Amino acid sequence: MSADPKLVIFDTDPGIDDTMALAFLARRPEARIAAITTVFGNLDVETTTRNALLLRAALGLGDVPVAKGAAAPLHGAFGGGVPYVHGDDALGGVAAKLAERGDPGSVDPRPAHQVIIDLARANPGKIHICAVGPLTNLARALAEAPELPTLLAGVSVMGGAFGTNGRRGNVTPVAEANVLSDPDAADLCATVPWPIRFIGLDVTEELVMEEAYLADIAAKGGADGQLIWDVSRFYQAFTHRTRGISGVFAHDTLAVMHVLAPDLFTMRSGPVRVVTNGIARGESIQRPDANSYPPNEWDDFPSQQVAIGMDVPRALAMFAETAFR
Repeated sequence: MSADPKLVIFDTDPGIDDTMALAFLARRPEARIAAITTVFGNLDVETTTRNALLLRAALGLGDVPVAKGAAAPLHGAFGGGVPYVHGDDALGGVAAKLAERGDPGSVDPRPAHQVIIDLARANPGKIHICAVGPLTNLARALAEAPELPTLLAGVSVMGGAFGTNGRRGNVTPVAEANVLSDPDAADLCATVPWPIRFIGLDVTEELVMEEAYLADIAAKGGADGQLIWDVSRFYQAFTHRTRGISGVFAHDTLAVMHVLAPDLFTMRSGPVRVVTNGIARGESIQRPDANSYPPNEWDDFPSQQVAIGMDVPRALAMFAETAFR
């Protein structure tokens, strides 16, 4: 007998790679989306919430709750997002086309952090959170429900850059975008005793979905394949212009893959801290359990898991196979 599907809360700031990740998650038989919670990040939370509604409709997700979350980090103001990466609509210019399909429905009346708490309390030990934007919603949920770590099955985060193979920041020389958007929330989430896993640039920049690969998905993947192709055009132009890559990094999809197929990844254990001030603001740093140091700021915090390697060919095959369903 097959196991029950994993219940997943997708915490997101859609977003091109968020769209690809959500399309992948929606078609995996071993998962069931319990809710989509939104947060500021790639653009303002009003835009990311609208995008989540449009994607819910486009992917046929029915009555899956969409809840609007944090509009700004725990401290300070929203920085304006990255329209130069994701487009003025954060969906690579595709939002208007999706909106033409009709009313995408409405948001859940509860704030995102309350939806996270309610679902965790109603399903103790069964909810997996896949967080692919700033971690503000999770930090708010923790503040209101300190028991949350005991209720969750796991938390997989697309965030951080820990220096593996020289992989460092993509917004500053040391900071990854999701973590830098709210470093205080990231540090809080990293130091809580719950099963959090960081899937950062160390591995996400190892996997490139080349243009020919994406074109094959568009040709064979039906409506989902066409959506993936359409939203990725703006992002591919950006990565080609800035990195010389004829394809895209599928950052957020890898956090979903970690929930569903953790054996794809090589993980390293050790406490994680995030720098919250100064020139290195947003830097994520792990003290590996295998190393010994004098007393330091990582002492007395729980060991967390950081991805330092992955099976790239198998991950690409898994994504393509899902798109061709």
